[in-house]
Amino acid sequence: MKCYVPDYPRPQLVRPGSWENLNGQWDFAFDDDNEGLAKAWYSLFPPARKITVPFSCETPKSGINDPARHDVVWYQRSFGYKKSSERLVIHFEGCDYKTDVYINGSHAGTHRGGYARFSFDITHLVKEGENKITVRAEDSFDLTQPRGKQRWKDENFGCWYIQTTGIWKTVWLEKLPAVYIASVKMTPCVKDYRLDIEAEISVPSEAALKGLEFETLIYYKDHPVTGLALPVTRKHLELSASLKSVSVNAWHIALWSVEHPELYDVVFLLKRKGETVDEALSYFGMREIRIDGANILLNGVPLYQRLILDQGYWKESHLTPPDEKALIDDIDKIMSAGYNGVRKHQKTEDERFLYWADVKGLLVWSEVPAAYEFCDEAVDNFTREWMEIVRQNYNHPAIITWTPFNESWGVPAIKTSRVQTEFTEAIYYLTKSYDPYRPVICNDGWEHTVSDIITLHDYEEKGEDFLDRYLDNLEEILDNELYHNAFKSAFADGYSYQGQPIILSEFGGIAFKGGEEGWGYGNKVATKEEYIKRFDDITTAIKKVEIISGYCYTQVSDVQQEINGIMDMERNFKVDPAVLKEINERKISSRYRFKS
Repeated sequence: MKCYVPDYPRPQLVRPGSWENLNGQWDFAFDDDNEGLAKAWYSLFPPARKITVPFSCETPKSGINDPARHDVVWYQRSFGYKKSSERLVIHFEGCDYKTDVYINGSHAGTHRGGYARFSFDITHLVKEGENKITVRAEDSFDLTQPRGKQRWKDENFGCWYIQTTGIWKTVWLEKLPAVYIASVKMTPCVKDYRLDIEAEISVPSEAALKGLEFETLIYYKDHPVTGLALPVTRKHLELSASLKSVSVNAWHIALWSVEHPELYDVVFLLKRKGETVDEALSYFGMREIRIDGANILLNGVPLYQRLILDQGYWKESHLTPPDEKALIDDIDKIMSAGYNGVRKHQKTEDERFLYWADVKGLLVWSEVPAAYEFCDEAVDNFTREWMEIVRQNYNHPAIITWTPFNESWGVPAIKTSRVQTEFTEAIYYLTKSYDPYRPVICNDGWEHTVSDIITLHDYEEKGEDFLDRYLDNLEEILDNELYHNAFKSAFADGYSYQGQPIILSEFGGIAFKGGEEGWGYGNKVATKEEYIKRFDDITTAIKKVEIISGYCYTQVSDVQQEINGIMDMERNFKVDPAVLKEINERKISSRYRFKS
């Protein structure tokens, strides 16, 4: 890909020569008495230890390795700057939870939310020579902030793990011209052989728009496909590019799919009087995901999804991938076990993961980490951060489903509370207003409200019992007359099955780790033979139910006290992945309809 730059943190809008990675050694201090603001640590940093960014202070990789609760932490480092006419922007890919950034003692900006990228223009705060960046990160055990799998107690419990405080994704600087391309939204329209483009142009004033031209050049495997240009008359631009070309293939268009993840390169240019003032590289995939009755179609073809739950935790670095190679290795290992997608669970992953999913053809369900309390503050926190995440990751063709809610987390009374069901409806329609093309699931696992796909969580161990339940009782389950997993109904009160596709989006979770302590779902197994037998039995049973159009196995790897991964935390397979691949990809000759 033209846009690929190793370790570049934002692969959908790349300026290869104009960035500086700020990961590495920073000064670091705990502020357990919350005295740093009063004592102006942003101007006079206290005696400090060193931390390796972007690893959180709870992790061994950070060099701190302190899993205890610390609600306020501070960071500082220097960077050099040579005065120029360019803008200077600092980007944080993720810092949990409330972040204040200071440059040379002056406040640059505040952001709330631990999982979305945020940026501040710091041009007016920097000086020639050495400059200081100071970061204050404030976290808590507050249940109104989206926290996902981060614990809110002093010890791990259930399926909640050590918290992540402060910087946990890449921090970087970007030099930009005075007039630049701020963002680009790309929407594939397969049936019309067309790419719709919306671009936002950053200018210091409306007068700076005069004489600007926005040019788009599209390539397929280094061969030009099309190019178009239009005058910039306002900051928001809309244009469409026809991609129908005899030079591509016999069908005149290259489609992105699991088997053939074809991608186009695109170059965006801002010009004035023929001279380029800004250039950004990107890419896109032409694919269509849509619902047709009980089927999910990818490019018009029914799609059977063989997903695996992916929480993206590592032993030494927790939520932060050790490096880009670790992300690539995860994708390769997932696909080697016969899975064609992941449900990225309670985490917004490093965007480089999404890039490699695009390149390799791995489907992705994108979630947002849940809050665990319902109130006005939680609604505000969730809505703001969710829409930041959707907008940030919209262009990735691998993402085929948005999943804003999981198992009634953050909406605990959704079964009967109209206020909480209306909140999920609001998020559904807000998401659709920005992205009308991808399915949206509310609320994954049970107690659905308005939802494009009906997803069920069921950790039944035995295939025979699973078939008895879903062949004999699925109609009653979908009518809310029977709980599908002994304690939860498929729909919230006032909602009903409307013929949507059905996916078993959590199952399995077999606990197996050579006799070590830990938990999974159901009984532990003691040997590889037991593991394979149970894995085969339940996976095959699910595939036999014709109305179920896919499944999601729990999970990719062990995570701290959970030992139910197909790999351990060091990413070693527990059984031969070729065996799992054969089971996952095996064709089922006898598929059964449920009783109607």
